Amino acid sequence: MSKLFIDIGSTYFKVAQNGTINQYFRDFNKNIFDDLNSKCSDLVSRYAKEDIYICSSANGGLSTLIIGLTNSFSLKYAINTAFNSGINIIDTVLYPKIESETVPSEMIDVVIVVGGIDSVEKVFDEKLLTYLEKVNYQNIVYVGSTKNAAFLEKNLENIVVLENIISDKLKIQEEALKGYLTDLYQADIVGKEDIKQLYEITSNQIFSTPYIVNRSLPKIHERLDIADPFIVVDIGGATTDIHYSRDLVNDNILTESGYDRLVFKKLGVFKSRESLMHTAKNNEFVYELLEHLNVTENILEEQSETATRILMQLAIFLVLYKVSKHHGDYVELNLDILNSIVLTGGITKVLTQEDVDDIILFFYRKILHFHHAPTILLDSNYEIWTYGIKE
Repeated sequence: MSKLFIDIGSTYFKVAQNGTINQYFRDFNKNIFDDLNSKCSDLVSRYAKEDIYICSSANGGLSTLIIGLTNSFSLKYAINTAFNSGINIIDTVLYPKIESETVPSEMIDVVIVVGGIDSVEKVFDEKLLTYLEKVNYQNIVYVGSTKNAAFLEKNLENIVVLENIISDKLKIQEEALKGYLTDLYQADIVGKEDIKQLYEITSNQIFSTPYIVNRSLPKIHERLDIADPFIVVDIGGATTDIHYSRDLVNDNILTESGYDRLVFKKLGVFKSRESLMHTAKNNEFVYELLEHLNVTENILEEQSETATRILMQLAIFLVLYKVSKHHGDYVELNLDILNSIVLTGGITKVLTQEDVDDIILFFYRKILHFHHAPTILLDSNYEIWTYGIKE
């Protein structure tokens, strides 16, 4: 019996069977389960629950605040694991500076506390407790030195203590934290009524879409003609994600995974449209880029198909800019050695190959001063997520 794969996005449903993928624009006047049934009930009814696999980004994902001892190990390792688990990072706090750090105003789904190898004592003290008293959070997990666990368990109610994410050899040990965050995402889905109803049609666990896409990357060479190192840029309605080969970063993370993920919560083209426009207007190259595209800045205020296409092109440019050596707030990727760029997500139904070639070549010429760009592939069938939804 064949399998049925369903991706619940912020803007579209994607339904895949026997190599064929169909997309359906969501009706936001209906809850997710009723909307899916109104469009696909006949198809869904032909499959047993165990043969239906679902991933979702429609519940918004989980948010985290990470408190770590150092940038070079604890924060870097925890950030890496959170992103690869499909978790959205609201803020990070460097513990030695915690007394001067601003407390997030929004509710945090999970606080991650990390720091020190297991032989290190007295990593955290009362300063951590004072700071956490001001944070509005639902869950807290500790993945630092085992010698500090008793202090935290005594003073922080309901804290979960897991294996230290940093081994004695300074290698990342991410499986325990990744499993915890994946289970937490699952619990979050169960707590959201319209997502929870999806278990009426599947007996398999529902994973976050970014997690599934990242899990697809080791298999991508079997389906697409790409060369390492590569990146996958997934631009959707609410966020933009970059999944990248670890060959593109220079850091000290020793991990079994060859791929990592970055998420940009404010670079979506529908739900995050306003923040995308704000980011674009504040970029020093945007007006030159708009001129290159033969439009004026007024296009950013329009509600039209042309405006949406331009915003999608801007999103591609901005996300590449944010991971380039010209922007220090994110992980810097060595884009000058990049061999392949794969574009997926909602943009694949709007932009042509010529559209994406044009914007990426502009970026490489203007920002990196290259006269050529990597090989660019458009996942026009939007199928990459299907490679990893069932292993």
